[in-house]
Amino acid sequence: MISNKTKAHIALLSLNITYGANYLIAKGLMPNKIEASALVFLRISGAGILFFILNFFVKEKVERKDMARLALCGLLGVATNQFFSMNGLSLTSPVDAAIIVTAMPIFTVIISYFLLKEPLTLQRILGILIGGGGAVLLIYLGNSGIGTGSLLGNIFVSINALSFAFYLVIVKPLMSKYKPITVIVWTFLFGFLSMFPFCIKDLVHTDFYAFDVSNWISLIYVVIGPTFLAYLLNIFALQFVKPTVSSSYIYVHPAVAMILVTVISYLVPNSQYQGDITAIKLLCCVLIFVGVYLISGGSLRWLKKQKS
Repeated sequence: MISNKTKAHIALLSLNITYGANYLIAKGLMPNKIEASALVFLRISGAGILFFILNFFVKEKVERKDMARLALCGLLGVATNQFFSMNGLSLTSPVDAAIIVTAMPIFTVIISYFLLKEPLTLQRILGILIGGGGAVLLIYLGNSGIGTGSLLGNIFVSINALSFAFYLVIVKPLMSKYKPITVIVWTFLFGFLSMFPFCIKDLVHTDFYAFDVSNWISLIYVVIGPTFLAYLLNIFALQFVKPTVSSSYIYVHPAVAMILVTVISYLVPNSQYQGDITAIKLLCCVLIFVGVYLISGGSLRWLKKQKS
């Protein structure tokens, strides 16, 4: 019989593979079939409705004093995060976007230092410098004209990662006080209210009659897969594994994106993604991975094992 811990790892792997594939699937819809902001509207509202349905089975009241924090979580963790994620992806390479997002733990450590006064050790500072250097270099490479990368798109994806890092720090006390589904429902509600005035115009001007079957399948995938199901799988996994274990699976994103880009470039002649995977981008990826490894205390644990 499969243990709950094993099921948690399977859930984490599944949701992160789903995220990794989403970079190409969502990219395939934008902007020819749907504008990024319209896709953000459908993603937040669609997943939000599904979460509200689930919330009928959870009876839990939220204290009024926590509403301001929940509103901020909705603004940063849903509205800002999704807005810059999709708009950034529509402008840049799915490979660039997937790699930049892996720098999120670096942002989280820096934010935790200023907001939560968590100490910055020499090892963490070194990790920030190495990983941050890789992220900055990759963002700048968006201006090189090679592949489908874009400087503006890479900056947008970075804002997406930064806003979600803020969200992870701010939402922490709420997750320990309320049931996860309660926090998610309120977060999506405030996220919907925050993004509505910025995204409704593009949604109204979307020509859904021009969608073929594959476009509808892709749209359903983006709304349900990397949004609704991903949140649920993450909630399940966090019951049995530590948050650090969950966050480590973010490395699956660029791996999946690179594999899919490679396959498409091989099968489709003159693919737009040819040139998206270069040696310098792989180097940036390695630098970010090393940086995150250092700030998570990886090398320190390895040294302790060697001494023992």
